[in-house]
Amino acid sequence: MTNEPNEADILRPVQEQLDAYNAKDIDRFMQWWADDCQYHLFPSELLANSAAQIRERHILRFKEPDLHARLVHRMRVGNLVVDQELVTRNFPEGVGEIDVIAIYEVQAGKIAKAWLKIGTPRMASS
Repeated sequence: MTNEPNEADILRPVQEQLDAYNAKDIDRFMQWWADDCQYHLFPSELLANSAAQIRERHILRFKEPDLHARLVHRMRVGNLVVDQELVTRNFPEGVGEIDVIAIYEVQAGKIAKAWLKIGTPRMASS
């Protein structure tokens, strides 16, 4: 018999960081990331190699007034969680949306690795 984490243990860090992202609460957001986490642009471009670097990236992002990620679909296989999201952002050209697929690897109740596949921005109609 294995002592494998249950589904709630795997899903909770991902949901909690999404809720904190939408609240633009950097401290609450960061509590769900491992200190030595890695953050990639899919498939392998390393964007951040620690929680401190992820914090730095998101402090800037959280300044966007219209920032919001809407969960479209979530699935879990083992300790991986895959989210399909529709993210509203403030781009230099104005407010727009992008499709995002986020893959999270959860270990010991924290996000250890994440990969983001980001679509092409679509600007909102005026």
